[in-house]
Amino acid sequence: MNRLIKMVGMDLDGTLLNSQKKLSEYTRKILAQAIEQGCIVLAATGRPLSALPKDLIDFPGMKYAVTTNGARVLDMERKETIYANLLPMDIAQQVLSVYQEYDVIDEVFINGIGYTHEEPMRRVDEYADNPTMANYMLTTRTLVKDVGETIQRIGEPIDKVRAIFKHSEERQEAIKRLQEIPGIEISASSPNDLDANKSGINKGLALVKLGEFLGIKREEIMACGDDINDLEMLREVGFAVAVENARDEVKNIADYITDTNDNDGVAKAIERFVLKRKEK
Repeated sequence: MNRLIKMVGMDLDGTLLNSQKKLSEYTRKILAQAIEQGCIVLAATGRPLSALPKDLIDFPGMKYAVTTNGARVLDMERKETIYANLLPMDIAQQVLSVYQEYDVIDEVFINGIGYTHEEPMRRVDEYADNPTMANYMLTTRTLVKDVGETIQRIGEPIDKVRAIFKHSEERQEAIKRLQEIPGIEISASSPNDLDANKSGINKGLALVKLGEFLGIKREEIMACGDDINDLEMLREVGFAVAVENARDEVKNIADYITDTNDNDGVAKAIERFVLKRKEK
């Protein structure tokens, strides 16, 4: 690869973070070196701001974040939204009404906060992939009695409407019904969830928008991912990296396949393609 990388967007779950949803010391060191050399390093995630790891929010020099699948780009130092493309309330309610016909944990992300249905969260272990995911949800969500009422009460456009399904066949049925709703983009970050954003939203476009804001070209952006909601991100940027544990669909479009998330795959790719490039 001959191009100079000036920005690296990193998916979090299954990509930058290990299975315990932590940053290793080696990854911290490499991220710090990249930032010190002037590279813009940032999370590009389906999470809202309130669910970003404190380690990343407080990471020295990590100024920006792409959140909620690209619906909102944040300047974390100034605590400002640089770019947002949000779902109208009425369409969000349509999506929610589909979700609520199934056995799900339903939630909505609004202006950096995840509002989650309290009743099914009492049984979160029945829906979550593993105890780590269950704990993550319990510690990063604001529980509400009625998600639809919360949308009306807050009265703002929606970053994302999400559901975690207990039964795969119900999830497949919901996908077909959601495809009939105009103006939405459907994606997923795990085999048992569904995200609905405004049509045309993805993390890659958000990275490109941030690049335009900062004077960085598309071909100077590298992105790292592992799952279906990373596909468009990897297609949009100049250099696409998949971790070894990524889904086959993701690895098939990657320019480079690095090590797994549990073996510091993102850090190894940054060391290879960012740090060494800048030393020359």
